[in-house]
Amino acid sequence: MYPGAHAATHPDKPAVIMGSSGFVQTYGELDAAANRLSHLLRRAGLQPGDHVAICMENHDRYLEVVWGCHYAGLVYTCASSRLQTSELEYIINDCGAKAFITSKYKAEQAEELHGTIPAVELRLMLDSVIDGYDSYEESVADQPSTPLDEQRQAGLDMLYSSGTTGRPKGITRPFPGEPLETTGGPIVGLLALLFAFDDTKTYLSPAPLYHAAPLRFCLAVHSIGATLVVMEQFDAEEYLRLADEYKATHSQVVPTMFVRMLKLADDVRSQYDVSSLEAVIHAAAPCPVPVKKQMIEWFGPIIHEYYAGSEGNGFVYCNSEQWLAHEGTVGQAVTGILHIVDDDGEEVPTGASGTVFFESEAEFEYHNDPEKTAASRHPKGWTTLGDVGYLDDDGFLYLTDRKAYMIITGGVNVYPQEAENLLVTHPKVIDVAVFGVPNDDFGEEVKAVVQPREMPADDAAASALAGELIQFCRSELADVKCPRSVDFREELPRHPTGKLYKRLLKDEYARAAGKDSFGRSFSS
Repeated sequence: MYPGAHAATHPDKPAVIMGSSGFVQTYGELDAAANRLSHLLRRAGLQPGDHVAICMENHDRYLEVVWGCHYAGLVYTCASSRLQTSELEYIINDCGAKAFITSKYKAEQAEELHGTIPAVELRLMLDSVIDGYDSYEESVADQPSTPLDEQRQAGLDMLYSSGTTGRPKGITRPFPGEPLETTGGPIVGLLALLFAFDDTKTYLSPAPLYHAAPLRFCLAVHSIGATLVVMEQFDAEEYLRLADEYKATHSQVVPTMFVRMLKLADDVRSQYDVSSLEAVIHAAAPCPVPVKKQMIEWFGPIIHEYYAGSEGNGFVYCNSEQWLAHEGTVGQAVTGILHIVDDDGEEVPTGASGTVFFESEAEFEYHNDPEKTAASRHPKGWTTLGDVGYLDDDGFLYLTDRKAYMIITGGVNVYPQEAENLLVTHPKVIDVAVFGVPNDDFGEEVKAVVQPREMPADDAAASALAGELIQFCRSELADVKCPRSVDFREELPRHPTGKLYKRLLKDEYARAAGKDSFGRSFSS
């Protein structure tokens, strides 16, 4: 299904509601807008399978742009609105985009891109216009609001990794060229089967629309014919307010959002009625056990978790009851068969950690990066996202960390996720990153960079708080897993999707060769 199918039966039903502005777009309006853009793209020469790049904030018309590209059978790359100009230029050129659609919010970067994206034949800007770009609103205004006069093919996304370890890579899948009218996509089935989602429901989306999971889930909401409420940006209290105001039934978040909501004062949390929520889904990053327990106690046993990637090579899932019986798990495989493999490519026994591989029929490659594609493959044809974990006797998967973040200190392998999951539960901590920094004696040592609830007023206060956090960690974990030093920052480099750009911190400290020139550092 697609929005046009629902526009035919209930054109006045809200398809998109923007949380802060209150902007409402009905199914009739969404379908007509997508049709107009699809005509414009076709008249500009873009044919099914061609590429288009989109870079905007969570804009009122974001979904109509994506659906317009989808209606035209294009491969669309939604790029982060937080990218630097050089990063955005790289993605537009790397994906082979023939059209680029952006907004006034990105006008400064759009101007810098002029002349550096030679393959782009059509440049459109919403809300404004600058040299080298046509007005989106004016360009689509005189296009037909009726469907393309052809057998329409469904488009496909080609999204890029977040670039936490070097240049982001496009994740390519075979272009199916399937009829638009009969193509639903895998997320549609998951929403219906796992989360009892149908066209009577309301879905609250708090994350950036350019990210894989929010984008695909939002498109699935429209394929089903339900109402979508989009937050322009996440705020913990605003999330609760919108859930209450619109009686949201379903939502997808990341664990960082749980942490932010739990840090709200009790009197703030109690102002809002979230009893309408039937399923709150989380993914994208590991969730500390105490955080998830508290969320289940607060929201009820409606918390669902999954582990998957943009690559689409497998899907692991658990509901609240399964998680409570297997605390810390990310679930059992729903699609694909799980294999845990050591560095020699051999499967390890139950309970032993190794690289997580999926055995499935899914096909994907990393665009223009055969080495990364090859590194994701097992000789038996299985594929990995690069995570480390283990299986229990019941086949439930537990993630240990990403292989790239492992710390080797004095010959001991340490996965920093354990310390992160513990430290973020401390009442004085808002956010934390744990990683390895150079050490002359041990090769690496464990470092924590913390965003405190209140920045220490002076060196003495900072030293006291650092000591408190280190001892808190040592009370629960072996010394080797705990930070030897703690730095404090106003904010960590975390993406709105919840992904922590730990590589930026690691690179920064590596360049400093272990010397603290980036703020207070206090050793144990």
